[in-house]
Amino acid sequence: MVSAGDDQSQFLYLDTRGWKTGRKHQIEIWFVEHDSKYYVMSENGESSHWVQNVMHEPKVSFSISGRKFDGTARIIRQEHEPEYAKMIANLMNAKYRWDKGLIVEIKPKCTSSNMQNKSNK
Repeated sequence: MVSAGDDQSQFLYLDTRGWKTGRKHQIEIWFVEHDSKYYVMSENGESSHWVQNVMHEPKVSFSISGRKFDGTARIIRQEHEPEYAKMIANLMNAKYRWDKGLIVEIKPKCTSSNMQNKSNK
């Protein structure tokens, strides 16, 4: 299991590639961890540039508490996965008392460096 989250971690730093410019774009964002995946929410939905970047190129990198990962992001659509979206929203609400937005799932790529990060925890 690849895990970087703990109760102390408030922010995930997500790196995407600009789909128009090709430039690296980083955001600091609240997150929750569930089942070895990470979930973030865009309060501006698909109009957020980072969401548009993910829609065009799902390969991302991210860090939590200084641990770095490569991964793949996907949008969780409320209309296609209502129970799953509700569960993630409940996790966000429990951690931050906020749960409004488009959910994006980030699945870390399991690599030897990620496993090394975990063993150093």
